[in-house]
Amino acid sequence: MKSIRLEKDSDNIVHLIMDNPNASANVMDRDFTDSLQAVVEQLQQQDYAGIIVRSAKKTFFAGGDLKSLYAAEKDQAEAFFAACESLKAKLRWLETQGKPVVAAINGTALGGGWEIALSCHQRIALDDKTLKIGLPEVTLGLLPGGGGCVRMPRLLGIQNALPFLLEGKQVGVKQALEAGLIHQTANDTDDLLKKARDFIRDNNSTQVLQPWDQPNYRMPGGDAKNPKNAQLLMIAPAMLEKKTHGCLPAPEAILATVVEGAQVDFETATRIESRHFVELTCGQVAKNMIGTFWFALNDLKAGASLPQAARNQETQPIRRIGILGAGMMGSAIAYACASKGVEVVLKDVSMEAALNGKGYAEKSLHKRLQRGRTDEGRMQAILSRIQPTDNAAELAGCELVIEAVFEDRELKARVTSEAERQLSDNAIFASNTSTLPITGLANASSRPKNFIGMHFFSPADKMPLVEIICGEETSEETLAQAFAFVLQIGKTPIVVNDSRGFFTSRVFGCFTNEGIGMLSEGVNPATIENAASLAGFPVGPLAVSDEVSLTLMGRIRQQTINDLQREGKTVPSHPADAAIDHMLELGRAGKAAGGGFYSYPEAGKKRLWSGLQEEFPPTEQLSLRDVKERLLFIMAIETLRCYEEKVLRSVRDANIGSIFGIGFPPWTGGALQYINQYGVAKFAQRAQQLAEAYGDRFAPPTVLITLAESQKNLEDKE
Repeated sequence: MKSIRLEKDSDNIVHLIMDNPNASANVMDRDFTDSLQAVVEQLQQQDYAGIIVRSAKKTFFAGGDLKSLYAAEKDQAEAFFAACESLKAKLRWLETQGKPVVAAINGTALGGGWEIALSCHQRIALDDKTLKIGLPEVTLGLLPGGGGCVRMPRLLGIQNALPFLLEGKQVGVKQALEAGLIHQTANDTDDLLKKARDFIRDNNSTQVLQPWDQPNYRMPGGDAKNPKNAQLLMIAPAMLEKKTHGCLPAPEAILATVVEGAQVDFETATRIESRHFVELTCGQVAKNMIGTFWFALNDLKAGASLPQAARNQETQPIRRIGILGAGMMGSAIAYACASKGVEVVLKDVSMEAALNGKGYAEKSLHKRLQRGRTDEGRMQAILSRIQPTDNAAELAGCELVIEAVFEDRELKARVTSEAERQLSDNAIFASNTSTLPITGLANASSRPKNFIGMHFFSPADKMPLVEIICGEETSEETLAQAFAFVLQIGKTPIVVNDSRGFFTSRVFGCFTNEGIGMLSEGVNPATIENAASLAGFPVGPLAVSDEVSLTLMGRIRQQTINDLQREGKTVPSHPADAAIDHMLELGRAGKAAGGGFYSYPEAGKKRLWSGLQEEFPPTEQLSLRDVKERLLFIMAIETLRCYEEKVLRSVRDANIGSIFGIGFPPWTGGALQYINQYGVAKFAQRAQQLAEAYGDRFAPPTVLITLAESQKNLEDKE
């Protein structure tokens, strides 16, 4: 038995100790399933008082073996189904063999780990604030396939179980106890084992059964036919459709598994679960999501995007930073950093403006306080770390300064020079510019090696991504420290090379421009917005343009024109340009200006501006497929151009950045994975069709044609 060992104590209690020899955490891999098979066969021949299931690792159990799940193919479905059923049969034996079984949960139990615990009669967890319990499979395009969709509704009832299953909700020990997921808590590991032994001693004289195996068992809250549940389940599919737009099959499969499983016996319910699990696991969406949200994200956080020289650099936690500009972006960055224990000097041109910037953190924290998500002491501690000022001398001692002023080259140059005079020689200066090339901005710096781009996304305290941009002279030491700082404040860093608009702003601009361009062609605005939603985008191109502000979009375009003319380069045009100019002439610059493509009534939800029909008269309508794919393809193609031009350093950066930063649909696995899953050759053919119909901006780049001819996918080299 490679992954499990059995020990029997003086009370004749068997300790089933999970201890994966090949990893720091226990996972449900082949070694584990083989070991569990051997354990069951051995225990069937033994006499014992009860079983304690525990872990030799810091965590209880990490979950399924994602490598094998990622590799599962449709032609292996029958064997995969049989393996799932075999594993669940062992867990079923554990809970029906008659002797008491206790899960001694010493650390986090997620996914398959929690499903193991659910098959035990008593669940006792260590009272540890870091310990988490839950079933996060849905976030990777899967469902809990080890009995979670069957036992959770039987334990909690359908309505209480659905948030854990459909949302991947994770809870701490206190919440788990209140919810009825665990039975007891323990102060330390000795107390954990004592309470486990006590339960077995107190219950080993009679047959021990799970609640759902009791003769008079009734599902809490009733089964799927109960009137209250039936009423919910009538509207639940529509609610799911509204949320996922049919792009994410896992939530739909989970709901089907729960509803179907609640109407049949336990064994039949587990077979239903296995069928849905196998279908999802062998499907493309799960492959997309596992590949990006697990493998690529873990590699990225481990520094895979950094050049070897930067990986070898030693970094130190940053204790004090300066932020120049206390507007919406600067204020949110200040709050995000202070929340992670960093001292912040928030500078603006006046103390009033700086204090207003600190007010963002105050308002945000008061909301959290009212919702019970923080306490007064923590709130005051965070606020005390934000020092508003109008005096550049206060920046002395800052190890990093982040400039977050308006997108104006001259203004950025002035604040760079002013700040650098206060800093030590090894301090880093970062610009939060979203479009202006870092190498050009670094011309205002007296030490361009210490100059780097750190592009946060709005709202910066909530958005998970930071795009790090290296200028031509940015040193590896500066890159390594910036990368470490982004991780320090709980964000996800991607690293790109310098270019106008870098990666994210450049590709995001394609999305908004394509939507506005279709409007100018006479496509119904509701069709554009609904098509974006059906494709999986969180917000339509017209709505997000209102949020960004057409004024800002026009200003960025003008800055680009000025720069390109200065460089003697051709200024590109787009069908959206005239439409944006026209909206600005009409005084409809966006949400902040009172209205743009949408109207924003004081009472009620926003709605598309009725005047759009007159200003952009509808013509013959495009097919829904064309509208959806114009939005998806233009972003994927521009991402591919960034990759071809080496603005992007890796496929993983492209995929993570496109989803976390600019709202590319998660079901795709990212902008470049969308090309892979579409089929590279088919994508190239479709891109050519779109180019012929709608313009050369859809023309397949050379790298795409080469990949299609060689029948290769877009992948990072190990």
